[in-house]
Amino acid sequence: MSSDAVAAARKGRLKQRYDNEFRLVAGCVPYRVKKGDEGSNPCSSDAAEVEVLMISTPNRADMVFPKGGWEDDEDVYQAASREAMEEAGVKGDINQRAALGHWVFKSKSSQNSTSPRGACKGYIFAMEVTEELESWPEQDTHNRRWVSPQEAYQLCRYDWMREALTALLERLSVIEPVAAAATPDLTDQAGMYMMLQASSDGAVALC
Repeated sequence: MSSDAVAAARKGRLKQRYDNEFRLVAGCVPYRVKKGDEGSNPCSSDAAEVEVLMISTPNRADMVFPKGGWEDDEDVYQAASREAMEEAGVKGDINQRAALGHWVFKSKSSQNSTSPRGACKGYIFAMEVTEELESWPEQDTHNRRWVSPQEAYQLCRYDWMREALTALLERLSVIEPVAAAATPDLTDQAGMYMMLQASSDGAVALC
């Protein structure tokens, strides 16, 4: 565990990226794999134990994965990594440059509106945690907790988070894939816009 000094979290939306009226968001599901006995079945719970890191928010019993605004001086992977550091105090590897999924998040005030105003478009990535900081920018408002996938399913605030968790477990071969889904590489902003525009049937949740 590192004792790095606390860096200041980014505030405000002066550098926030938008796609028309949609605010662009990036985040991740931080995870770690604890290896079991050698010679065991690599897909069995005895051989490898997967845990995911979730964060709390004030006055809520449920939990979330770190995410936040994607800014114009960083790519989407840097944005996801920054949010994990600021909100959960972890650093790690986004080792597959493909999102677990992409969703449309609607703010509470716009839930009953058909307008994109107040909504976010976001990508969630898998991050294998390599370092936990002893202090982090938003630790006063976000506590962190390692949990099993089973507990995470119960704690997740929104359905899209459970979908992202399922995609992670499929990628780690912890569970069998429920459906084949190709996820294009997100190497440029234009390609990301095409994906998002094609995902109008994505999950809808609060921002």
